[in-house]
Amino acid sequence: MRKIIVFLCLVFAASSFAGDTFNCGVYFRLRQEYFDNAFNFQEDTSKDDNYFRIKASLWGKWNFTENVSLFTKLTSEPKIAVYEDGVMAKNRETWDEEIFFDNLYLDINDIFGCMDLRLGRQDFLMTHGEGFVIMDGTPSDGSRSFYFNAAKAAFRIGENSVIDVIYVDNPAKDRYLPVIDWQDRGLVKTDEDGIIVYGKFKVPEQLSLEPYYIYKFEDDLVNNLALNTVGNRISLDFAPWQVRGEIAYQFGEYKDGIDREAWGGQAYIKRTFKESKFSPSLEFGYAYLSGDDESTTDKNEGWNPVFSKWPWISELYIMGYVMERGEPGYWSNLHLLRTKYDMNLTEKTGLSLAYNYLLADTSPAVATPPFGDGFSRGHIGHVILTHKFNQNVDGHLHLEYFKPGDFYSEDNRDNAIFIRWQLQMKF
Repeated sequence: MRKIIVFLCLVFAASSFAGDTFNCGVYFRLRQEYFDNAFNFQEDTSKDDNYFRIKASLWGKWNFTENVSLFTKLTSEPKIAVYEDGVMAKNRETWDEEIFFDNLYLDINDIFGCMDLRLGRQDFLMTHGEGFVIMDGTPSDGSRSFYFNAAKAAFRIGENSVIDVIYVDNPAKDRYLPVIDWQDRGLVKTDEDGIIVYGKFKVPEQLSLEPYYIYKFEDDLVNNLALNTVGNRISLDFAPWQVRGEIAYQFGEYKDGIDREAWGGQAYIKRTFKESKFSPSLEFGYAYLSGDDESTTDKNEGWNPVFSKWPWISELYIMGYVMERGEPGYWSNLHLLRTKYDMNLTEKTGLSLAYNYLLADTSPAVATPPFGDGFSRGHIGHVILTHKFNQNVDGHLHLEYFKPGDFYSEDNRDNAIFIRWQLQMKF
């Protein structure tokens, strides 16, 4: 912990330095997370988790010219156990105490008047759609980091359109940049690399079209997968209504000759009541991720989440996929029905209420624990209260409750709870 204390002191001390050619800042986040029965939905054998997460980042940006800059960010997020025998704590008081390069990239903008380059370790947080296929390059460490080791060329076409061409290389464990207090931290289950071509077009201003193609290679040292994903996202804003939709098709092949073919998509309609008290909004949505038909031995029809193993549906249920796929957040074999209601209680306080009904696209081939013989995964409700104290400090309280369905065996249908509170500061 001594290294972490020194790092935190450096983070806050750096906030006093700034200039025209060099800017810097700090980020600090304190979380406590509690999981009750969220890993196997069986109260008798469940090991609950309760721990603090302390994330601190120090960033700096050097502006060499108007169009050339270098950005770097160092991050650490040690975790401190409340329950040392929890699933994540594993009989230890602290873990994840590494200090690592969260970002390190060079920007070269306005090349030939139409192209921008970003070379190095960078984030793609909500930069390409809603994170349906591109979001997190390091899913195995949760929200500790999201980065991709990537080279991105953005080609501007007119005022409102751009095409991104991206090469990514995400190893299972960091091997490209130094790490202080190396703890052999896994970042993704297998070595991954790929090429992304992603278009963003506004025709007209209210209509957004985002066609994309992604080639991804997963090297798991046993049965490699070469996967292609072709899709398109559409968003139409005609206030007070908004309609969004996305559909994608996947095809590829494993090293042993088994084909991979799958479909995924989502659709949402939202109505905002801006003039009403609390300015509420109401949203209805549906998402589909195909499941593997186990009767077809020469093909796997299950959806591959590509670069999107993050809790876009639920913070709690992301852990349920560990039983099913061997890793959290491997969203697949799913029908999602969602209702979401948001409101502004005050200018600084927001409240989000959501109900999700989850079903499987295909039921388990054999009803053996922890799985049953049905299609109903279960019901998830969430409540999120947010508050912005000032321009630098905000926080939230996040509650989720899950009631499993007959997709799970009778012994694995105990209800589960997730609770998190957070305070974050940016300077």
